[in-house]
Amino acid sequence: MATILQTVSLKEARFYAPIGYYEEEQVLGNEFFVSIDVCFPFLNTETENLKNTLNYEELYQITASVMQPKRKLLESAASEILDQIRLRVADAVTIEVVIRKSNPPFGGDLSCSQVSLKYFKD
Repeated sequence: MATILQTVSLKEARFYAPIGYYEEEQVLGNEFFVSIDVCFPFLNTETENLKNTLNYEELYQITASVMQPKRKLLESAASEILDQIRLRVADAVTIEVVIRKSNPPFGGDLSCSQVSLKYFKD
C-alpha cells in the first residue's frame, strides 16, 4: 500500500541570538538562519482545514523561543527545537533542523557555519 507524505517547512527564518562558544558572542549576539522540514503522512481529507496539517507559524514560535536564551552551542538549540517538534507532531516520519550561523568569529574567510540534526521515525 502506498503512502502519501506531506512536508511542512520553515526556510531561513532569521534570528539575532546570544549563541556562541565565546563569551563575547553571548554578549554581542550573532545572526542565525533556521530551516525546518517536518514530514508526516498526508491524511488530510479536508485540505482547507488548518487543524488537519501542521501550522508553520507554530514551527516559528518554537524556534523563536529556543533561540532567545544564551547558550554555547548550536547543537543544543537544534536538539531542543527537534525535541519540541517531536512532542507536538507525534506522526512525524522525519524532522530536520538546520541552523546556520553568519560570520562565525574565528578569523577565517567564510560566510557561515552550520549544524543540522535529522530525526527518522523507526
